[in-house]
Amino acid sequence: MLAYLHIPFCDSKCPYCAFNSYENKHALKKAYMYAITQQLRFELEHFQVSQQSIHSLFIGGGTPSTIEASLYAPFFEILMPYLCKDAEITSEANPHSATKQWLEGMYALGVNRLSFGVQSFDAQKLRFLGRNHTREIAINAISLASTIGFKNLSLDLMYGTSLDTLKRLKEDLSIAASLPINHLSAYALTLEESTPFFNRTNLTNDSERMAKQFVQAIIQAGFPQYEISNFGSYESVHNKGYWKGENYLGIGSGAVGFLNNRRFYPTKELESYTKNPLSQSTETLSEEELHAEKIFLGLRSCVGIALSHFTPKEQVKVNVLLKEKKLTCKENRVYNRNYFISDEIALYLSLP
Repeated sequence: MLAYLHIPFCDSKCPYCAFNSYENKHALKKAYMYAITQQLRFELEHFQVSQQSIHSLFIGGGTPSTIEASLYAPFFEILMPYLCKDAEITSEANPHSATKQWLEGMYALGVNRLSFGVQSFDAQKLRFLGRNHTREIAINAISLASTIGFKNLSLDLMYGTSLDTLKRLKEDLSIAASLPINHLSAYALTLEESTPFFNRTNLTNDSERMAKQFVQAIIQAGFPQYEISNFGSYESVHNKGYWKGENYLGIGSGAVGFLNNRRFYPTKELESYTKNPLSQSTETLSEEELHAEKIFLGLRSCVGIALSHFTPKEQVKVNVLLKEKKLTCKENRVYNRNYFISDEIALYLSLP
């Protein structure tokens, strides 16, 4: 089982971000951190979680590093008996707010992996993306985390902006590869509804050729690709758990939980969540939806799909794709050879 904790606070809101996060509600931090302990207790009982059965905790946001480490202590105290002894415990971090005090505090709590939202080391691109750190701040934060003792470090890079050229992307990659990281995520800029970027034009560079060249450069730099957006000699336990369809607790305002065939959605409205963190809506997934989701996730990652999972009609199409070398099959599992066409293959398999 997995656990996800959502921290909806940010020092500043990036213009491309559609996640449930706020830059002007810091007064609610302490109340929120108490509310998550209430929900955690409820979910542990609701999911009937046994001790030492959670093998990954991921703290995402928002910006988890805007919350001082000491405020996480009550949450960790409750969760700790349920974590496996070798559990992966990841927190996202903004280079600007990942201070020495915060890094040391999170390390002392048991966090053993950090994912830094860098996006770029280029000053012009950082301004374009609304980031509040510089190249130097990002480099120093990651180097400091390594010095403190974090062995598993990751950073995000963003591509597909109108500023991007292959040269600029490779310069970002060169700096990233020089840092003590063993994982890298690369995301294309997407214009999400309800974000400042959504109604603007000329913000993206949709060159598939450049995207493919960048991905190849990441691989050649020593970060093997194991999912459409993730690379590294270290493969995230949490990411792979999602792709395998494992159950997961979803703690916090705007988080999502999953148990067998149901999804649970705590309220996104921050004030309402702090007053009643146990209020949530539920979605029941049909067998067909679960079936389609397993194929979708398997095609986007190294997890693949069991050959027996496909319906007879789908198996006919799978055989066609195997002959065309668009899919491979090993030990009765089917794998996608090209993540750039994963959605296209999923659509082809779903057609009557």
